[in-house]
Amino acid sequence: MSVYEELGVTPIINALGTFTRVGGSLMAPEVLESMRAAAGQFVCMEELQHAAGKVIAGMTGAPAAYVTSGAQAALVLSVAACITRLDAKKMDRLPDTTGMHNRVLMARMHRNHYDHALEAAGGRIVEVGSDTACRAEDFTVAMDDQTAAILYLPWNEERLTLPQVVTVARQHEIPVIVDAAGLCDEPKNLTRFVAEGGDLVCFSGGKYIRGPQSSGFVCGHRDLISAIAWQHLDMDFTPSVWTAPRELLNPAELEFIPRQGIGRGYKAGKEEIIGLLTALRLYWKRDLTAEKAAALCTLSWICEQLRGLPGVTAEWIPAHPIHGGFPLARVAVDQAVLGLSGYDFIRALKTGRPSIHPGERELDRGAVIIHPFGLQSGDERAIVQRVREIVLGQAVQ
Repeated sequence: MSVYEELGVTPIINALGTFTRVGGSLMAPEVLESMRAAAGQFVCMEELQHAAGKVIAGMTGAPAAYVTSGAQAALVLSVAACITRLDAKKMDRLPDTTGMHNRVLMARMHRNHYDHALEAAGGRIVEVGSDTACRAEDFTVAMDDQTAAILYLPWNEERLTLPQVVTVARQHEIPVIVDAAGLCDEPKNLTRFVAEGGDLVCFSGGKYIRGPQSSGFVCGHRDLISAIAWQHLDMDFTPSVWTAPRELLNPAELEFIPRQGIGRGYKAGKEEIIGLLTALRLYWKRDLTAEKAAALCTLSWICEQLRGLPGVTAEWIPAHPIHGGFPLARVAVDQAVLGLSGYDFIRALKTGRPSIHPGERELDRGAVIIHPFGLQSGDERAIVQRVREIVLGQAVQ
């Protein structure tokens, strides 16, 4: 019996992908071992953050970097840093940003369920453009003396590129934050957004990197990373005997020492920091091209095994030609033939044994989406068997 089953919690087959609600991803044994080793000693967290940041900066090509408790925390801290910079009085006031530069511009077509992070730090979202289009010059029109930052998401890059946004932002000396949380399925993205001018680039440490799911990191300009650290680390210390690395935290840059900033609740543990570094080192050694090729073979096999089932259509979907990523599979049921809607189909998959959790974005069209990244050896057989049970059982009825 697993540790989950002892609690009455059922382990699942993850056909959904790297979503947090199903655990994100699985860590390699080396990552787990490094976290176990980290748990056995105490360390000054500001020293660990500084050292880890230097390693990550070297990997990403950024001037500096910092480990957070996930990409959402990285976004909150990034917005906070852009609002306060190295002003301790402002740091102590967040999330009250009355009278501060607090407007964060973002393309309306980039709005998403995670951008509440901007408001959690005291930012005020200002939409630019329309639901389907946005031009770089639209940001110029929207800018004023209360603008703190621009948030860019690498979506619809054929419509709006990061370099285009950066060019406008530089003209107005406004920092650009890049939300790249889920874009580590292409290794080049770890360096691309920094090279293209992102001032702060936020990543998830879980997902495709296979680090701790409660880890993330932000890389970018040194002064902004310092502003993040000031608002994140434990500030319960005596200044005259503080030994923090001055490259990361220099009291001479601030009017006074801010106490327990808005990021205090987003603490990153020593175990997560070390686990993330280990996962990143392994990430650069992985052959993601081979992983994606193997994933395609798995999906092709699933589709082939389901071919011929009454009322079922199964096909694999190639990776996005621009964004890359992993191929997917689409399994659809014909309600007219089987009397099963997409919602009925996925409920049967989730509530059966084994419990299978696929993607839900096409349920209204009678289909589920299978993402291969979370599939373990033998899961493909279990998926085929369970789909056959559901469909043939329904056909008999």
